[in-house]
Amino acid sequence: MSSALDEDTRATLDAGRETAGAMLRAAQKDLQKVFIFFLIGFLGTFYALRLYIWDFLKRVTRAQMSAQISGDVSIIAQTPFDVILLQAKIGLVVGVVLAIPPFLYFSRDALVERGLWPSSPVPVWQLAIILLGMATLFVLGVAYGYFVFFPFTFAFLAQNAISAGFSPTYSIVKWAQFIFLLTASFGLASQLPLVMTGLSYTEIVPYETFRDKWRHAAVGVFAVGALFTPPDPFTQIMWAIPVLALYGVSLYLAKIVTTARRGSERMDVGASVRAHWNVIAGVGVVGGLFVYAFFERGGIGYLNEGLAAIGSDYVVYAPSSTALLGAYVLLAGVAAAVVAVGYFVYQDLDDLAIVEAGVGDPTEIDLGELDAAGVRAAPPEVFEALSEDEAMAAAGDAVDAGDKEKARVIIDRFDATDASESDAEDADAAVDPEPTEDAGRGGSIGDRFSRASDTFLGEFRDDEDGDESDESEGEADEGGDFEGYYTDVAFILDSITSRAFRIVGLFMLVLAGTFGWLYTGGIKRVYEDFLSRLPAQVTPDEVLNVVALHPMEALVFEVKFSTIIAAIVTLPVVAYYAWPALRERNIIRQRQSAVFLWTGALAAGLIGGFVLGYTTIAPAVISWLVNDAVMANMVIAYRITNFFWLIFFTTAGIGLLADVPILMILLNSAGIGYRTMRGRWREVTVGILAVAAVFTPADVLTMFLVTIPLMVAYGIGLGVLFVITAGGRRDLAPARADV
Repeated sequence: MSSALDEDTRATLDAGRETAGAMLRAAQKDLQKVFIFFLIGFLGTFYALRLYIWDFLKRVTRAQMSAQISGDVSIIAQTPFDVILLQAKIGLVVGVVLAIPPFLYFSRDALVERGLWPSSPVPVWQLAIILLGMATLFVLGVAYGYFVFFPFTFAFLAQNAISAGFSPTYSIVKWAQFIFLLTASFGLASQLPLVMTGLSYTEIVPYETFRDKWRHAAVGVFAVGALFTPPDPFTQIMWAIPVLALYGVSLYLAKIVTTARRGSERMDVGASVRAHWNVIAGVGVVGGLFVYAFFERGGIGYLNEGLAAIGSDYVVYAPSSTALLGAYVLLAGVAAAVVAVGYFVYQDLDDLAIVEAGVGDPTEIDLGELDAAGVRAAPPEVFEALSEDEAMAAAGDAVDAGDKEKARVIIDRFDATDASESDAEDADAAVDPEPTEDAGRGGSIGDRFSRASDTFLGEFRDDEDGDESDESEGEADEGGDFEGYYTDVAFILDSITSRAFRIVGLFMLVLAGTFGWLYTGGIKRVYEDFLSRLPAQVTPDEVLNVVALHPMEALVFEVKFSTIIAAIVTLPVVAYYAWPALRERNIIRQRQSAVFLWTGALAAGLIGGFVLGYTTIAPAVISWLVNDAVMANMVIAYRITNFFWLIFFTTAGIGLLADVPILMILLNSAGIGYRTMRGRWREVTVGILAVAAVFTPADVLTMFLVTIPLMVAYGIGLGVLFVITAGGRRDLAPARADV
């Protein structure tokens, strides 16, 4: 295995092993102390979970539920070892985390020898402030999760499951994983102010980057929220909005610390305080009076009424004594005054930086801070110092900000500067006609456009002069084949993307409509109707207990099912818009109106198979399974995913199986030969496995239960085509290669 690694990788791995061994040797005499920390974390967490934390988490889960919903929610252990193993796993994690700092401290000698220990450690007071800030932010993030997010989210999820006719019977393992994963996400997200200000202060990531890329940050926040939260807009917004607000606060703090660092030599806090002492004092007094009025004029009552109006059980209490009220007022006044001091110090530094900007280095001017008029007035040295990529990036940022005029001015100024340099070099070339390797810093505008418009396919084009050697002819043919496939796919995708708005709009409309119907009780109506079709010997009560082991299980099923329906509805529209491109590339021969024939044939097969499965096959399968369990005197409690996917596979799945041979006949009539389909069965198998892995429950058995019937249907389709086409000798339409 080591031979597969390059020399640098092996050296890195060897250095890592040596460092780990040296750390263990250096801390050997203190490993008992490290183990004590681990043991404290492990045992403390184990017994804290057992005695306090489980009850606390159950109270949080039920905090915003009505009495009826709370009575229907239960936390269960699926195996005898679920609880004790879960406590042990969590204790192990906490113990390891608690043991890492002392281990690093006791092994510091080995790290110092290898230059991995900071040579100039941070002063203790600064380190204490950083650690205190991290802990405070973490506690605030977790507090938001436990006192706001979790109560409302669990109430929403339980209500959704009960409305669909399911029992919210959560597995303690899945329930705890859900809670602790979101706890970690809130704790980490709360570190955003500290991380952004630290990176900006050290210039590892400049403040301007955070400021200019805020749109990317917003998209990233919602993307991360989609991973951590249930797949519904309500909970995603509850997760994302506080994080976005935190990003805005962090961005302002980053600007403050960046301005303070860049102007640290000119910072004069005393002068700022003396210049604005009256305003600072007034802000402090107003802050104290505001807190006093809040407590004395009924603010507590209004706040509690607001909490009760949104269904919260939390209550805020007024100070119990005059001394405590005075302390609150004093603290509020001091805090307001400190904020005012910080504001005026920052404002003075910012004004000074603006004044001094005109006498500094012109190349230090930030185009992002200027408007279109400022870009026009900027000295040419600004654009002479830019590369082409930097100029295009600045113009792109202006377009993203909605200022197209500024983007055009940036490009015009850069091109003008570049053209003047090219003219100067052309004049030099007239004196010295020796050709230069690069005409101008970026070449002419035409040259840059030519280079920018070159595509990946240029690597696969044959030499126009025909100078390739015989040895490379095979490789050239392979490149031509690749180019042909790439060109076909690119051409077809381009024809589809030109209608992307309509396609995506239809997909999202069907997805939202299906999800809304399922969410508002449609899934319960389908479930009850299906139970009514079961044979008389199987009573609905015996299969009524469908449970949700994970808080998000019902929503995840609804989203996946809605996605499948939206994809099925959208596919004919995609085929309609792609049809001219497919015909242009000679992949199919029929006209665009054939889409309606295809859609009708496939819809007939899907509906016919669905009716057969819904009325006959699915009830027979469910009845057999239920009867087998009842005869064994078992308590029946089906998971949502397993039960409904079984219904889906035995109803709509029958229709999909019937559509496979129909689709193969249609494809053969469009020009895809029997031999091609027979030779591509491996690719078809891999594609079906990939789709099954995405849209079915996350287990290998279900994936193969989907793939095997589909491949059997594919084999039946090949058999039908073998008969129709006489073994591929008389395809329904000429293959693409024969045209």
